[in-house]
Amino acid sequence: MNGGLLVAGTTSDAGKSVVTAGICRWLVRQGVKVAPFKAQNMSLNSFVTREGAEIGRAQAMQAQACRVEPTVQMNPVLLKPGGEQSSQVVLMGRPVGELSARGYHGGRQRQLLGTVLDCLAELRGTYDAVICEGAGSPAEINLRRTDIVNMGIARGARLPVLVVGDIDRGGVFASFFGTVALLSPEDQELVAGFLVNKFRGDVSLLEPGLDMLHGLTGRRTYGVLPFRHGLGIDEEDGLRISLRGTVRESATAPPVGEDVLRVAVCAVPLMSNFTDVDALAAEPGVVVRFVDRPEELADADLVVVPGTRGTVRALEWLRERGLAGALARRAAEGRPVLGICGGYQLLGERIEDEVESRRGRVTGLGLLPVRVRFAREKTLTRPVGEALGEHVEGYEIHHGVADVMGGDAFISDGEGHGLDGCRVGQVWGTHWHGSLESDGFRRAFLREVAAAAGRRFVPAADTSFAALREEQLDRLGDLIEQHADTDALWRLIESGAPQGLPFIPPGAPA
Repeated sequence: MNGGLLVAGTTSDAGKSVVTAGICRWLVRQGVKVAPFKAQNMSLNSFVTREGAEIGRAQAMQAQACRVEPTVQMNPVLLKPGGEQSSQVVLMGRPVGELSARGYHGGRQRQLLGTVLDCLAELRGTYDAVICEGAGSPAEINLRRTDIVNMGIARGARLPVLVVGDIDRGGVFASFFGTVALLSPEDQELVAGFLVNKFRGDVSLLEPGLDMLHGLTGRRTYGVLPFRHGLGIDEEDGLRISLRGTVRESATAPPVGEDVLRVAVCAVPLMSNFTDVDALAAEPGVVVRFVDRPEELADADLVVVPGTRGTVRALEWLRERGLAGALARRAAEGRPVLGICGGYQLLGERIEDEVESRRGRVTGLGLLPVRVRFAREKTLTRPVGEALGEHVEGYEIHHGVADVMGGDAFISDGEGHGLDGCRVGQVWGTHWHGSLESDGFRRAFLREVAAAAGRRFVPAADTSFAALREEQLDRLGDLIEQHADTDALWRLIESGAPQGLPFIPPGAPA
């Protein structure tokens, strides 16, 4: 078998990432050797592979759904927005520069088509099937000429296309029809059909519309997936916590101790890897919320300052909002604050940045004795260490190099030597993303936070973040297996789009 499929969507956030993961998990449970692929990803949530390459977290999650180690070939182009007008371009896991949207779509993007097709071909030569994820909508006619992630990759690799629509938003029939009708005849012949996502209610009431859609387009619907809470794992962007829904809606996961623990996450601009707090939200009795006002920190037992693609900009935002003063008061009162990556950097004394903001020397919040210098070479590693007597693993993605001038080491090499981060009182900072996914360390950290906050909170002894993630992925696989026509989906992946699909006018403009 040398199968493939492109999962496209009528819009951004239609459910492409989770549907792709669900198809991957369904296939691997059938004994198929499968891999995910996304030619071009735009996201501030990224991950580091074993070989030290940066890729989108969504593709790392999809690789886990496939039960394989993520590689750079699964996401050869990653765009990391740095503002409204420009993004850092990460090619084959390494940053190669900043480009405006006009500069990227004006020529650079098309030059990358050969690279992404080579990566896809390499994966298809290694795996039985490759399930590709598109971006946005394939009917973005203003960008079709330079497209390398939707119909550009489908045409280049002759992939059948399944279009996902979010019916919870409304207008799904018009979106399906319009998506096909705005494609060229050559693109349309690869669009095999549709998948309805997030349906609430009686499917029999939907069926007349699906029959009419088939009559209008000649294309079938491969399944209707019901709405399920808490399935948005490792989203590309937005403020969704992947496991929060599962924990909050579970009637079997009350606090273990007498109190809940309240966590406030500062919603800094250009927030990156907000998935770091997923592991906190997975703990029974931990309530996580994003905040942007100082009064919202008042009742928080722990404040997290997360990673950001704009450390200096986030620092200014904290001061403008009055959050900087609130953080300083917390530190003076011995109330817990945790800074992660960019959040750690801005807690320090000063920042010298000629790379990201190009603002030169900037005064930090001064809550940690740390001085940060931005290097042009990005640190991309998967370190291992020990903290609070527990094993810790994480991953680093940053330009800032921290010079720790005092305080206590946060994470060590297991022999007492400082490895990363700094702690002064109840202010903690680390460059390590993902460290809270280490169960023993997370429990030890939360015990310290609870003691400092005076809360009678007890971490659950048996919460396994890895097991919860596996359960989520299995739920996605179950959705596909139970609510999609898997026989027809298998034929599509194995044999390609059906022959003789009709052209739907007017097609793409010349």
